[in-house]
Order: sequence, then structure tokens, then C-alpha cells
Amino acid sequence: MIRLHQSLAILAATVLVCGIGRSDAADRLPIPDKLVVLEFDDALRTHYANCAPLLKKYGFGGTFFVCEGWDFATNKETFMTWEQIKKLDEDGFEVANHTGHHKMCDTLSREEFIAEVEHIERRCREHGITKPVTFCFPSGRHAPMCLQVLKEKGYLFTQRSHEPEFRQLERGLAYDPKEDHRLLVPRVHNFGPSRSWEDFLWALDQAKDGKIAVLGFHGVPGWWKPGEISVAHFEKILKHLRDNGYKCVALRDLARYVDPTKGPTDPSAPIRRRLKAQGK
Repeated sequence: MIRLHQSLAILAATVLVCGIGRSDAADRLPIPDKLVVLEFDDALRTHYANCAPLLKKYGFGGTFFVCEGWDFATNKETFMTWEQIKKLDEDGFEVANHTGHHKMCDTLSREEFIAEVEHIERRCREHGITKPVTFCFPSGRHAPMCLQVLKEKGYLFTQRSHEPEFRQLERGLAYDPKEDHRLLVPRVHNFGPSRSWEDFLWALDQAKDGKIAVLGFHGVPGWWKPGEISVAHFEKILKHLRDNGYKCVALRDLARYVDPTKGPTDPSAPIRRRLKAQGK
């Protein structure tokens, strides 16, 4: 079933990549309430050891944004091996692009940014991993040049944080395909010790009326970022999602629901509009 799910997701992604600019409403599903994207940043070993088995247990999809930042090459107590990343792909999960070395994209030249994007594409190709079709900006930082490159390269969706509209520890906003550009998908919630269960429930409640809740994870547990949660807490989250009827998918799966021809012509326009409404 997982392999079938993976094949369907990849097929949908391929069709959308090849057909950007065309809309076939007959093949696209309406966005249901309680649609959630689960995504995991930075290629941490705990994603393979702890997260993937529990996702399989509960029948959920997920996106693993991988990079080779920090001491990825030598520190395998913290980071996955490429063999483990390949196993995630084989198990039907999405392996996606988080730049080659976790560099802040808004500080790079066009040539440097392309090199960062193509680094992960090349590494996936070398290990027989499905070519990435989604991308996550490290620390959520992006620039118009980055969006143009990703559009040219056929990326379906790119993930940002909920900044600058909201501060790091504030509640974020759900992805509204009618409002937000597909290359600047916001994250509504990022798990960590500073976030309460009530924050999580609030985030889930945003997944309605055509909006999608994107939930982000880092270490589960075992990293130096304040995004760590325990394995028991992670399973509590998944159990709540299952028991309350949430559909949890990878970011690439949104190709089955989202019309790429809709949304703002200027990707940053919704961000500027929200900032203006907040007096920022």
C-alpha cells in the first residue's frame, strides 16, 4: 500500500511538473477539511530511527527535507546516512531538497543558489532516490531570485516558515492555495518544547475551508535545536491525528489538490498585504 501511495504521488507530481500552466479540474481533488502535511527538516538520524517507523504504524505520509549541512559527512550519531535516506524513499516517503549545505538562500547569488539546489538533486541521483520536486528554505529565508530558479527547475511547492508575518514562537498560518503562492507555502506550526498542546490543537483547527495545515518537526529527539520533542510525544501527536480523522500527507501530494495556475502573480504579494494589515 505504501509503495502504491508513493507511485501515485510521484505520478501526480510528474504530471504537474510537465503541465505547469495547465489546469485539469477533472483530475484534481477538492481540498478536504483536516488535510495536514507532515515535514521533517535537516536529515536527522532520529527521522529515520524514530519518525519513519511511527509514520508507517499510523499509515501517514511525510516529507523529509534533506541537506548536508554542519558535520553531516562525519557525524552519523546526529545525521542520516544516504543509505537511510534511500530507505525512506523506498518506503514511500518523500525525500525533498533543503539545499546542499543549509545556506541562507537570500544571501546567495543566482549561481550559488543553483549549485545548492543541484547538489541535493545530484546526491539523490547518485543514490537512486526519486528526484526532489519540493524544496524547503533554510530558516525560511528566501528571495525573488530563488523563486524564479525553482520555478524554472519545475519544483511543485516550496516551504517557508511563518515569518515575517509572525515571529518564530508565535502561531503561524495555514496554507491557503487561493491566497498563497505554491512556491511560498507557509508553516502553521513548528514543534518544540516552547509550543503547547493547545498551540497544536489550534494549528489543526486551521485545516478547513480549503486551507491546509503544514506541521514541521526537527529532532525527535536528540539535536541541538529547540525543536526537539520526545518519541512518546511524537506518537501522541500521530495518535491524535489518526483518532480525529486527519489525512496526513507529504508536500508533493498537494499536487492532487492544488491548481498551479491559481494564486497570486506576485508570490510575495500576500506577505506584503498581511504585513501592511498588521502595521509592519
